[in-house]
Amino acid sequence: MKPYVLGIDIGGTNTVFGIVDARGTVIASSSIKTAKHANIEDYIEELYTEVTRLLTTNDAVDKINGIGVGAPNANYYTGNIEHAANLNWEGTIPLAAMLEEKFNIPVAITNDANAAAIGEMTYGAARGLKDFIMITLGTGVGSGIVVNGQLVYGHDGFAGELGHLIVKRNNGRACGCGRTGCLEAYCSATGVARTAREFLEIRTEPSLLRNIPIAQITSKDVYDAAMQGDQIAKDIFDYTGTILGEAFADMTVFTSPQAFILFGGLAKSGELLLKPLRAAMDRNMMTVFKGKPKVLLSELKEADAAVLGASALGWEVKPIEQA
Repeated sequence: MKPYVLGIDIGGTNTVFGIVDARGTVIASSSIKTAKHANIEDYIEELYTEVTRLLTTNDAVDKINGIGVGAPNANYYTGNIEHAANLNWEGTIPLAAMLEEKFNIPVAITNDANAAAIGEMTYGAARGLKDFIMITLGTGVGSGIVVNGQLVYGHDGFAGELGHLIVKRNNGRACGCGRTGCLEAYCSATGVARTAREFLEIRTEPSLLRNIPIAQITSKDVYDAAMQGDQIAKDIFDYTGTILGEAFADMTVFTSPQAFILFGGLAKSGELLLKPLRAAMDRNMMTVFKGKPKVLLSELKEADAAVLGASALGWEVKPIEQA
């Protein structure tokens, strides 16, 4: 086996890629702008040029075992990106096949939250765990479900969209997926900002958050205010953590995970989020599961996590059969 893999994380704005060794060290990384390419062929051409530059600089040109890619709506089974709302390329993109043809290196792809789960299992807090659920709390709520050491993909490759569990069946908030009341609409960074706007309109007491134009409040602003003792900000975290804890109790009955592993900016809120989360989880947990699933924080460095997660797929790929 060759000593390195290449991890590629495709986001709506940027694509980050890095050379990773078997211990999970990112040897070198770089990035290009995803959003500037309306045409997928142009994007792959620039990606190839910049990856080749990185490999050459780090004496790794013939030392890549495989390429792993994490991307929105990426399907592990088909190798396609299918109808990704946050990317410029519409319809179905046969990304794995296009990259394999360009690089002549085997490629595996999956969605970004599944990539994070694989990275956590290979290099992070889930080492040694065979049953866990990875929850990414960013702009949205992503998830990767691992059962008996295997990622759950379902029959079509799209299983595990736990961010779209409906947590408010009546009068729920509109979600980007087209439904209402989804977990993502409440417990993402965007959801926290929405809660802040609602609380400030309903409640009358003073708050540091009232010093910020209401449309510009971010989850970071809510965190900063809560750390200064602001009651409304603390109540926003209680509300968010409670909904997340109730959802975790519901998720537990499906796969009985050893742990929920939290990743993303919102996970850095520490006990502001975790205290109400654990309390709600315990209150709502079916008796047979009480006290069993832990809630852990990711051990992957945020700067490297996306690339590490994607790169872990590069160890699993099958060599390309030469004609």
